[in-house]
Amino acid sequence: MVTTEDTLPLLPEKPVRRRSRWWSAVVWLMAVPFVLWAALRVFGLDTGFPTVQLIAFTPYVAAASLVPLVVALLTKRLWPAVLTAVATIALAACVLPRWIADSDPTPQDGPGLRVLSVNMLMGGADAGTIVGLVRDLHVDLVALQEYTPEAKAALNAAGLDTMLPNAVSYPRPGVTGSAVYSRFPVTDLGYRHFQSDFGQAQAGVAVPGAKDVRVESVHPCAPATAHGAECWEHDIVQEPAATPQGPVNLLIGDFNATLDHERFRAVLDSGYRDAADVAGAGFDASWPYDERWFIPGVVLDHVVADRRVGVRKVSVHRIPDSDHKAVYAELVLPKA
Repeated sequence: MVTTEDTLPLLPEKPVRRRSRWWSAVVWLMAVPFVLWAALRVFGLDTGFPTVQLIAFTPYVAAASLVPLVVALLTKRLWPAVLTAVATIALAACVLPRWIADSDPTPQDGPGLRVLSVNMLMGGADAGTIVGLVRDLHVDLVALQEYTPEAKAALNAAGLDTMLPNAVSYPRPGVTGSAVYSRFPVTDLGYRHFQSDFGQAQAGVAVPGAKDVRVESVHPCAPATAHGAECWEHDIVQEPAATPQGPVNLLIGDFNATLDHERFRAVLDSGYRDAADVAGAGFDASWPYDERWFIPGVVLDHVVADRRVGVRKVSVHRIPDSDHKAVYAELVLPKA
């Protein structure tokens, strides 16, 4: 005998169950990219194009990771919530310390040195503004990148060589020129010439009362393309290591890198500190400064100092006709 129940047609899947599966898929799709990004950052897997470029935007990704976390919690998706929370905490641990000033253990009574870094955008940056900053901030030393013969002439016409009369100067057309101008006597230590044709002026600086100081105007090639990423990786590993028992090294310039790049952190690990990180100014973006760009700002320009060097202040300043802001730092050198 056939019952009425046996003859009933199968009911379609309940709409509630379909919606639940749809939300699960959405939450997982939101969570997975942040988990992968956190793994790349924490384990230093940023290599090749476009990863080298993208990892620079990690602070923005850290903030955005709160969105899938909140969605997972509101929709009661346990595992996506757990994994996203781990990713959010890991990313926050990577980026938040640069917002908090360190308690600086280095001596603060040594000779002071005020430094400035400027990328001149193929020599076109406004020389009068640069010289005005040198004057107003009482700068002792300026490191210049993308320093051309025309830039040299414009800076000297604006009076830079009067205020900072000692220079190691390697002007070149385009983006590979480099210079260090100083109030104190300098020794020309040459031009570090990378295979990429980018290069860096090197100077010994005799600061009264301080240990021997060596300064390099840093500018590895930019990882703007697949070839550029390879070029950048090759250049940045050739940055000089710190010499904790020898001269006090300062690397000042456009590293084309942020604290989220493993290769930049490897340079720091040799015995340096990033001055902005020490001063709690590690979110003060230096690039791009150009109204034609619609890219979130990142910190590509750095004052990197020997761990024996104290840091009092770091700030960034706009330079017309450059796509970078200038970076200014007040340092305290170890006594001789």
